[in-house]
Amino acid sequence: MTSKLATLNAWVQEVAALTQPSHIHWCDGSAEENASLTQLMLDRGDLIALNADTHPDCYLHRSHPSDVARVEHLTFVCTKHQEDAGPNNNWMHPTEAHAEIDALFAGCMKGRTLYVIPYCMGPIDSPIARCGVEITDSPYVVANMRLMTRMGSAALARIERESQFVRGLHSTGDLDPTRRFIMHFPEELTIKSIGSGYGGNALLGKKCHALRIGSWQARKEGWLAEHMLIVGIENPQGETHYVAAAFPSACGKTNLAMLIPPDGYRQAGWKVWTVGDDICWMSPGDDGRLWAINPEAGYFGVAPGTGAKTNANALAMLNREAIFTNVAVTADQQPWWEGLDDRVPAKDWKGNDFVPGNGPAAHPNSRFTVSARRCPSYTERAEDARGVPISAIVFGGRRESLVPLVFESRDWTHGVLVGASMASETTAAATGAVGVVRRDSMAMKPFCGYNFGDYFAHWLSFDKPGAKLPKIFHVNWFRKGADGKFLWPGFGDNLRVLEWMLKRCEDRADAVETPIGHLPKKADLNVEGLRISDHALDQLLQIDEQGWAHEFEAITEYLDEFGGRTPPALRAEAARIAALLLQRNDQAA
Repeated sequence: MTSKLATLNAWVQEVAALTQPSHIHWCDGSAEENASLTQLMLDRGDLIALNADTHPDCYLHRSHPSDVARVEHLTFVCTKHQEDAGPNNNWMHPTEAHAEIDALFAGCMKGRTLYVIPYCMGPIDSPIARCGVEITDSPYVVANMRLMTRMGSAALARIERESQFVRGLHSTGDLDPTRRFIMHFPEELTIKSIGSGYGGNALLGKKCHALRIGSWQARKEGWLAEHMLIVGIENPQGETHYVAAAFPSACGKTNLAMLIPPDGYRQAGWKVWTVGDDICWMSPGDDGRLWAINPEAGYFGVAPGTGAKTNANALAMLNREAIFTNVAVTADQQPWWEGLDDRVPAKDWKGNDFVPGNGPAAHPNSRFTVSARRCPSYTERAEDARGVPISAIVFGGRRESLVPLVFESRDWTHGVLVGASMASETTAAATGAVGVVRRDSMAMKPFCGYNFGDYFAHWLSFDKPGAKLPKIFHVNWFRKGADGKFLWPGFGDNLRVLEWMLKRCEDRADAVETPIGHLPKKADLNVEGLRISDHALDQLLQIDEQGWAHEFEAITEYLDEFGGRTPPALRAEAARIAALLLQRNDQAA
């Protein structure tokens, strides 16, 4: 099989000449093809069948112990000019990068099959969607891409109509960490990845295309490619508002995407619909609003910590037609990970007998891959070609102090500053130091494919005559009291905060104006049925103006890192708030 598109055929032949595979297979995405590849991987030991009674059509994959996560230090953005990649990316000149990685690709597929995977990021007929072709020698990648994208014949037909696609070349190589690179060539719409079979390093439609190359495409074409969930909130009147939200890791992103309302809200008729849990592409519509699609068709989620209490909707997806990577297994071949239940697994993620106290059974970054349609809160609007209209954009981080439960930006420029300056505090488990503030602009630090200064300017560019832009908010579920305990219960009760946001979007709720933004009045947060004291609420909505003055000194230093690329409007907004805080602190003194 070949394509009707001559440029695609020529590229496949060019790659085949370099990598020297034994066979070439063009993927059609069919159930028959998937069954054949699954059997091949079972025969080779690449997959292990799980308990057919409890987890039908579910499989376990164990990756090499050195190949279990993204490798940011080996991930490069390769532009002709270093300043275009920016200080937020590792950079290499394209000529040097192609030469270095192509030397590793030479002959790497000898004795293997080269798979050609045409895929579409987004609903197949959506004008917001974009297509790509990944070439790989990994049937595991093919199986995962089938779940994660609209992959196969329909995608190929669109590629042939449009004559444009992102090129992704991947090989597991020899899995040698010293011969591992993930390189992006945004000016060429090309990705090259070798030496890893792990998720984001190998499923090139995900972070590589949907964010790093996607963000470059988005700036050029006038839309936004963001590391955001998309969730629909339906009120008792049957009206649904859609919210896009960006959080760094360990801040409850997936839990919010699949939120289950508290009992009182459910009884009143509130519903939550999951459009996407990780990536959001937004484009201005004819009506001036931002319309969003989830470019993915599945979830590649972190397993540890996923349980009945933390995310029942996620857990409900995982008992059929799922691929698990680096989890543990019980004696009867059921998948298991820390945070699932109290059972003791039989084998750890490496396949060794599990010994309690000898490290975690499942790798901390172990994963599940499953179709989005398996989610109990899935909505067919996820396949809407036009997308869904975004009423609010939410940024958030993990801050034990200073940052209130929620605040609303003054306007779009202030909102962009809120997103650009968002941060989380590290934990001792992760870094050996508690409370170190790490800036992660729009949660895009590892994923923006170009200079952050230009990225902030692109965000600002959407504020133009006729635009009906979403309101921008910031949340912090992680504020602690003097006793070190969380002040806010989180999880489903976060809907109480979202309700206030949506009322603000409809001009149906009041707010308290502060130098950092608009906060809810205590009486406007619905805390009925919630065990929380007035004192705790006061702390959650408290503004430490002296502390915020220091915060804005740090924000200004951060914006300075991007030099002349930082938009003057953003510097001016930071200076305005800093001056207001200084003035109020002087008055208080």
